[in-house]
Amino acid sequence: MGAAMTDVDAVVVGSGPNGLVAAVTLAEAGWRVLVLEAADQVGGGLRTEELTLPGFRHDVCSSVHPLAIASPAFRALGLERDGLRLAQPAIPLGHPLAPGRSVLLHRDVAETAAGLGRDGRTWARVVGGLGRRWERLADGVLDPLARPPRAPLETLAFGAAGIWPTTAVNRFAFRDEPARALLAGLAADATLDLAEPMTTGIGLLLGALGHGVGWPVAVGGSQAIADALVARLRSLGGEVRTGERVTSVDRLPSAKAVLLDLTPRQVLAVAGERFPDRYRRRLERWRYGAGVFKVDWALDGPVPWVDPALARAGTVHVVGTAAEAVAAERAVARGRVAARPYVLVVQAGVADPSRAPAGKHALWGYCHVPHGSTTDMTGAIEAQVERFAPGFRDRVLARHVMGPAAMEAHNANEIGGDIAGGSSDWRQLAARPVLSLTPWATPDPALFLCSSSTLPGGGVHGMCGRSAARVVLHRLG
Repeated sequence: MGAAMTDVDAVVVGSGPNGLVAAVTLAEAGWRVLVLEAADQVGGGLRTEELTLPGFRHDVCSSVHPLAIASPAFRALGLERDGLRLAQPAIPLGHPLAPGRSVLLHRDVAETAAGLGRDGRTWARVVGGLGRRWERLADGVLDPLARPPRAPLETLAFGAAGIWPTTAVNRFAFRDEPARALLAGLAADATLDLAEPMTTGIGLLLGALGHGVGWPVAVGGSQAIADALVARLRSLGGEVRTGERVTSVDRLPSAKAVLLDLTPRQVLAVAGERFPDRYRRRLERWRYGAGVFKVDWALDGPVPWVDPALARAGTVHVVGTAAEAVAAERAVARGRVAARPYVLVVQAGVADPSRAPAGKHALWGYCHVPHGSTTDMTGAIEAQVERFAPGFRDRVLARHVMGPAAMEAHNANEIGGDIAGGSSDWRQLAARPVLSLTPWATPDPALFLCSSSTLPGGGVHGMCGRSAARVVLHRLG
């Protein structure tokens, strides 16, 4: 594996946010840690690159980071000491219902509720209430290793509301379109049919964090989060080596523990022979979810939204009514592309002008597609944006397109374009990747899992890595 560090306590394979948080957690405990990354750049889903034109910095995968602020792992690390800066847009989220008419998620609960009419009081009580207790909510939802749960009352309240399908909640809890559309757009981040149980939980969590901590972007790009983690690791004596593709755990340097920031299919490829048949079969049954089709644009000016309020929103859910969001996600869940897809757009420059040359804008957007889809969705995505921002296409200087195959080629964990490490339906939230009190451990006492295919799942929160490292330290000292 090269001439650098060979005598180590732990090897971490993969440098996504979970792998890096696991490495830092072990290094803080005094372990000598080596991180191996197959790509030439660290970060996994946190990489930022000039995909279109010089001077335009685009987040290749993850771009907006409420979970990074709320996560117990990132709160404990305090990465601002390592140069990380997060910037908040004036409005976390906008959702156009029709050209010129939108619903907005503000940091302020009362201001949000005022735009929801008859449903404002319900929103303020439920979503706003969770937002006021965001720290305990995040502790309860994101730290499954805590025994007993760190915030049982908040976790119970969240679970009682979040377990329901979004379609059912919209039918019985909300009376008017703005609140229904806002919840549907938030819940669609689950990449599931919105009639599935527990999709409301995703919407509630993201909405509550919008009120509690905002939806910030990293100044300079999401790469800044990975760079800060690497800086912390190196300050603790750890080592990171890029361009090191691991084909078998048996070829790694000798170590007490190996932590794999890999999805089950990749785990089987590099370590399958180390597991008993029963465990191997359980990993083989892992189901990957829908993929994404992503477009990045270099624009010669801001998006010309009909509703000017959307120009101040960091994130825009471009889909229309709740029924349109439901239809779009149902089509994908049934293996079809949506004629009018749910498009998630990020205007990072609203909060971080460094993303593009003066007067220009770098725009990020994707829609969901069936796993491994080869359909070019560029036209459908741009038609959705044009629907609420006529003249948008006239502002495009250049575009960069990545379908599921390109996403996987860029980051091997994004199999079939699945950016969450596997479907997040209720079955795989209960058993991620297997049903166990410590799913980060494997039958091999030296091998551990720390990717988003473990609890608590996808997102830039680092808690999969932190939990895996804590299990390592508990078992191996």
